[in-house]
Amino acid sequence: MTTLTAARVMPYGRLTAVRRHPLLAVLAVMVLVFQLTTGSFLDAGNLRGIATDAATLAIVAVPLALLVISGYLDLSVGSTLALGGLVAGWLAGPQHQSPVVAVLGALVVGGAVGAVNGLLCCYLGLSPFIVTLGMLTAVRGLAQQLFPLPLSGFGSGFAWLGGSRVAGIDAPVVIAVLALVAGALFLALTPAGRHVYAIGVNREAAYLSGINVRRTPFALFVVTGVAAALAGAIKASVLDSVVAGTSGAGFELTVLTAVLLGGVALTGGSGSVFGVLLGVLFLGCLQNGLTLLNVPTFWQQMAQGTALVAGAALAFFGPRTTR
Repeated sequence: MTTLTAARVMPYGRLTAVRRHPLLAVLAVMVLVFQLTTGSFLDAGNLRGIATDAATLAIVAVPLALLVISGYLDLSVGSTLALGGLVAGWLAGPQHQSPVVAVLGALVVGGAVGAVNGLLCCYLGLSPFIVTLGMLTAVRGLAQQLFPLPLSGFGSGFAWLGGSRVAGIDAPVVIAVLALVAGALFLALTPAGRHVYAIGVNREAAYLSGINVRRTPFALFVVTGVAAALAGAIKASVLDSVVAGTSGAGFELTVLTAVLLGGVALTGGSGSVFGVLLGVLFLGCLQNGLTLLNVPTFWQQMAQGTALVAGAALAFFGPRTTR
């Protein structure tokens, strides 16, 4: 009897996991297809490249996912990434500051952008879509005004951020793992994490329950800005160059695609960090596999656009099917 019960429960548990995260099965099939067609997709070097490329996406996707769960949105992360990378590169290069000072400068700038977004959206009640879309353009314009020429040559000291290893693992991957773990623990173990869901489900009910419906989303806006600037500093360190007009262009759509593919509801109140991890890995594997197959860039862009639509569909229908 015990054996029969266990045999019934285990498949049900696995089926439930797939139903809650349908992207898991899609990701597994995609990896298998790419391995069969390329023969080198699962090579250790290629997997390391996927992890490194996806690290900056994961660093920003985690706080953005929490922000979306709380019912808000930030479309300015691409421009914030560019400005953060430019500030870090400027401090490390022409100003000859230490790498720590360069990174801290980028984080301060990113936090300032996030604070402006949070103030306008959380405390003044303006539309997050309109505000952050405006900031997307405004921050990009500010970056081009402050740094009209490309920056490069930041020195070997600054290169440690994107090129060093911790216990044999690339530093950006370590930072991404820390961000994922911190986000998961925040949602699962802290009162503020539960408040994020409550605010996203019903803001008025959360307010009547005594939850501060402004402070938590405001803090998430700031953290999202800081994360975007950190991602920009990492990219500047890896590439040893930053261009104001092109750095981070379209990044806001990429990170939003990862969040939606991960099952985070755009209307708020639903989502998980594990789902976001799946979304990040899906996009990283998709881009890498298509590149290995020498697929033209415009087809890759079409694939990413299709993934965004699929992510929106998953976010819309997913919460209804898992209740």
